Amino acid sequence: MARLAFQSRTPLQSFLGAATPWTRSAATWGVGAGTAVFLLLSVTPLVRREVLQKTPGLSWYYEDKTPASDKPF
Repeated sequence: MARLAFQSRTPLQSFLGAATPWTRSAATWGVGAGTAVFLLLSVTPLVRREVLQKTPGLSWYYEDKTPASDKPF
């Protein structure tokens, strides 16, 4: 008959053991929420200028090509 030996786990091992099944779901929801935030805030000049124009793949799309004479401010 095999002996059953219990080993103590550190608090970090206990936390990682409980959190591991949720990491893929949390990452998916995080990416989806971040995408939704940037989609909804892409019309805001501050977000467009400070974040979206400085992103390497998106800078050409969000570049402001409006002449200065047509801008109200």
